[in-house]
Amino acid sequence: MIANFRIWIGAAVFGLVVGCSSSSQQPSEDELAMVLANAEDSLVFIEGGEFRLGDVGQASGEPFSPLLENNKPPIMVTIQDFSMQSKEVTWGEFLVFLRDVGRAGNYTVENGFRNAARLPIESNDDPTSPNYALKPARSPNYSEAEEYCAWLAEKTNLPFAIPTEAQWEYAARNRGQRIAYATNTGELLLDDYLQKTSVDPLKPVTGNVLIHSSFAVERRPVGSYQPSPLGLYDMTGNVPEWTRDWFQSGYGHLDASNPVASEPGEGPDNLKKSVRDIAGYGDHSGGLATVYARRAVSVDSPNQGFRCVVNHPEPIN
Repeated sequence: MIANFRIWIGAAVFGLVVGCSSSSQQPSEDELAMVLANAEDSLVFIEGGEFRLGDVGQASGEPFSPLLENNKPPIMVTIQDFSMQSKEVTWGEFLVFLRDVGRAGNYTVENGFRNAARLPIESNDDPTSPNYALKPARSPNYSEAEEYCAWLAEKTNLPFAIPTEAQWEYAARNRGQRIAYATNTGELLLDDYLQKTSVDPLKPVTGNVLIHSSFAVERRPVGSYQPSPLGLYDMTGNVPEWTRDWFQSGYGHLDASNPVASEPGEGPDNLKKSVRDIAGYGDHSGGLATVYARRAVSVDSPNQGFRCVVNHPEPIN
């Protein structure tokens, strides 16, 4: 209880520090220090190993994701040790970055970013707002998500980066275990938030995952549910997440060691990135909410969240 209280207080203070500032205002030293310290403190060390990437199938022999063919057959790969942020990047953190690099005012309807009418690229200190500082950011495109991790790398001298698809799945599956969901139990207990005709952002958390069934932009603050056994939050649900890989159907094109599709392939989705945690879109039929589901998404799409990894063989903290 004391530990949870300290975590809550730390999150509340963080929200106050980075919550609401003008898009043209450079972040203060305190804001920068808070974001950089939080990025390092949130890292979970993940010991590498060998696992089968892709839908390995249930013990019964049935696939976890029967509606998908793009994640089969699985292939054996090896992953080196790395660290991953335990939580998705928040609006508060993301806006400190955008203000620091002078792009916080770029993503407006007036500047041609039409999605801003639905979900602005901004941060505030209102817990009832979809843009509350502690809720997961939706990057306006893949490039800004990648640039955020690169910005962390520059500021901290640590090799932060967007996770590869293999890293993401390995972590979500508790180092490659045969599980369906990246929750505390490996099962789904849906929060009924967003399932009602009206939405109350102050409604207490229930269940162990948020998978909405509408186009609502509202989400829970990151880390609202119990973490996975590895200590990772929201790897199932809340928001879908970018990975570094260019999308190709199946995994036969990948190397067996530290695989990543670093170049676009051939086919109709060759200029799209692979997005994981499809449950973040609200899909949970036919195995689409499982940790094996993947989707090809245009690099200009504004609906994805993300987290960063540190590609270093030793624990950072």
